[in-house]
Amino acid sequence: MIMTTESKIRAALAALTLTVLSLAQPLHAGDDAVAELHALFDEEWERTLRESPETATYLGDGRYNDRWDDISPDAIERRHASDRAVLARLLRIDRKALPPAEQLNHDLFRRQYERRIEGHAHAQFLIPLNQRGGVQTADEILEVLRFDNAEAYEHWLARLRALPKLIDQNITLMRMGIEEQRLHPKVVMQRIPAQIEKQIVDDPQQSPFYAPFAGFPDGVPEAERRRYAKQARRVIEREIVPAYRRLLAFFVDDYLPACPEDVGAWKQPNGAAFYDWAVRRYTTTSLTAEQIHEIGLAEVQRIRAGMEAIREQVGFDGDLKAFFEHLRSDPQFYYASGDELLTAYRALSKRVDPELPRLFGRIPRLPYGVRPIPDNIAPDTTTAYYLPGAADGTRAGWYYVNLYKPETRPKYEMEALTLHESVPGHHFQIALAQELGELPQFRKNGWGMTAFVEGWGLYAESLGEELGLYQDPYSKFGALTYEMWRAVRLVVDTGMHHKRWTRQQAIDFFMANAAKSELDIVNEIDRYIAWPGQALAYKIGQLKIRELRTRAQTGLGERFDLRAFHDRVLGNGAIPLDVLEQDIDAWIAAVQAPSE
Repeated sequence: MIMTTESKIRAALAALTLTVLSLAQPLHAGDDAVAELHALFDEEWERTLRESPETATYLGDGRYNDRWDDISPDAIERRHASDRAVLARLLRIDRKALPPAEQLNHDLFRRQYERRIEGHAHAQFLIPLNQRGGVQTADEILEVLRFDNAEAYEHWLARLRALPKLIDQNITLMRMGIEEQRLHPKVVMQRIPAQIEKQIVDDPQQSPFYAPFAGFPDGVPEAERRRYAKQARRVIEREIVPAYRRLLAFFVDDYLPACPEDVGAWKQPNGAAFYDWAVRRYTTTSLTAEQIHEIGLAEVQRIRAGMEAIREQVGFDGDLKAFFEHLRSDPQFYYASGDELLTAYRALSKRVDPELPRLFGRIPRLPYGVRPIPDNIAPDTTTAYYLPGAADGTRAGWYYVNLYKPETRPKYEMEALTLHESVPGHHFQIALAQELGELPQFRKNGWGMTAFVEGWGLYAESLGEELGLYQDPYSKFGALTYEMWRAVRLVVDTGMHHKRWTRQQAIDFFMANAAKSELDIVNEIDRYIAWPGQALAYKIGQLKIRELRTRAQTGLGERFDLRAFHDRVLGNGAIPLDVLEQDIDAWIAAVQAPSE
């Protein structure tokens, strides 16, 4: 049963502490400790896939493709109890008996579970959807499914039959969210009814869930094709569409009116503690919201000076605000159609690939492609995102780009964006991590290490000139625009969630310091509203990687090898920033050692 009051939460956490302490006496040593540790890793990875079938699907593991995640209150509490038991079991393993590499695995696993257990008290599972996705866009999972045999269709039909239950589970959690006042603000949630309405179709063949039945591979007999298609039409018409009607009625009549007008995590119960947890979770540091706000203001001023220099270089007659407006409004900086924009993104990716060996010793084997963001979510989502490939290499990674309103997607931003999302950014880093055969699965997939993953993506943008890009002032300005975007995030995210800024204050600050279109800026601000703390990870991570590169260059002088530095940064998968710093310091010392 889910906890509904803070007193119950505090009592549960106190009980957890006593349980963990009582079980934390070391029971193992030496090889036995290593074996026990990896047995725990393996068991927990299997539990993760079993209890989150959607995660398994996205990772390319098809064993659970016939079901959705169980998000009933009882299932959520069972998972939380399992997490506590796993942490207790981990603490019974004698860390001192482990070799250094296994001590690191032990530490990272412990951090992950401690953070997850702490986060349970903030009950964000009571907000199961937002304008960027949720059960109203459940069809998006089709992007990673392969329909190459009859079993794939049987599994999809099973998922379709189970979808109404998932929708009802969402409604249950949202009702509980109303009771506890764990809600996102109305200004972002009011986008969702239109997304739900897209699932309510008169003709089941027009449903996005029907897409796999519009064509079949040769291996599926004709009789089976007719049977599958008929069953799909039936379940969509009689079960799925009515379930989405229930969701829409509940959302419009009950949920949306309960959502607050003010923005900011501070509106939630114990909101200050929740935001503090989110800041620590996403940055993997001990920085406070106030410190991050000040870092953001300083970075905005530094980057703004670089923008002023380029404005002067191109001879623009006007101040920076006027230059921003010029860049937003002049048609020369935009493509006329989405097709042209997509073609340009694909061509740009091909330009970068052959340059990578100059900066990296290891190149991932997994390929990637460029796709448009689905039309049903493009108006409400960000400029681009990356979807990792299958862990076993059977599915490529995908760089998704937003083609909605191409007149708001500047050409001069495309190089920085591509470096971030594809190579040497997300695809490069994540694919390499998946190929680190010696690491346990929880590390290969880098869950919870947003500061490393997104910090690397932003750092990758800064490699443009070294990769032969940023050859004109406007593309350099685009790179600064993207760096400014992440610096502004430090200010507006902490502004809204810690300093109680209004949404309009955040929009105005963003507009005053970046050349991005108003559409992009509004969507970004609404993203930060619905995802407290996550946007802080990018700049905090990039600053740390940049700091470590400078430290290595200074400490090693002529012995500094950029390829070796990059390989070292990426060689442990995604890790907390303090662990990365320790590892790079050890690498610097090792390189220095032979001649000292």
